[in-house]
Amino acid sequence: MISIEDCVALCGLTKDEVLAIAEHEHVPEIVAAGLASDLLCRANGCDKIEDMIRDDIRQALHRKDIPHARELLAVLTHFARTHPHPQASDRAN
Repeated sequence: MISIEDCVALCGLTKDEVLAIAEHEHVPEIVAAGLASDLLCRANGCDKIEDMIRDDIRQALHRKDIPHARELLAVLTHFARTHPHPQASDRAN
C-alpha cells in the first residue's frame, strides 16, 4: 500500500510545499500532492505554485498570523530556489 509520505515524495515537492498547496486549495494533502505533480509537468505550473504560496502568505498576514506567514515565506524561498523557471519576460523572447 502506498502511503501519504510516498505520494508526497513522488510528487516532486517537499511536504511543506504540498501543505501550502493543500491550504490554498482547501483540499487534503493527498489531493495536493497529485495537483503538485500535475502542475510541475506544465509550462506555467511553477508560476501557479508560487502564486498559491504567495496567496497563502497574504491570507496569513491578513489574519495577522505572522509566524505562519514566516513559515510560508521560507517555503516560497525554498521552492523558488529548488524549482527555478524562466521569468515571463524570458519566455517571450
